[in-house]
Amino acid sequence: QVQLVESGGGLVQAGGSLRLSCAASGRTFISYVMGWFRQAPGKEREIVGTISRSGSSTYYVDSVKGRFTISRDNAKNTVYLQMNSLEPEDTAVYYCAAGGSGPLTSARTFDNWGQGTQVTVSS
Repeated sequence: QVQLVESGGGLVQAGGSLRLSCAASGRTFISYVMGWFRQAPGKEREIVGTISRSGSSTYYVDSVKGRFTISRDNAKNTVYLQMNSLEPEDTAVYYCAAGGSGPLTSARTFDNWGQGTQVTVSS
């Protein structure tokens, strides 16, 4: 098990930027693939972006490609989500997740979850 704590959410105007951080506990951070998910009111949770153990491979949902960037610092046990050109449709609770083996494109790869951080984009 790994404990995940998200930070960096908040209120931002459309077109603005935010950077989310997720700090992981434990010494085995590099053994996990990491991801960011989001859930808007009345909608199912969806993948936003995922990253491999080394950081060499990433996956993004089409709606955020070119605007969001996921990265990780294995020395700091931290994964980031840089969000640019934010839109009101990006408003959601954002969750950090960790997983063992499995494709980066599948939510079933991830079985450790943080508590979430709220991102609100005003128009």
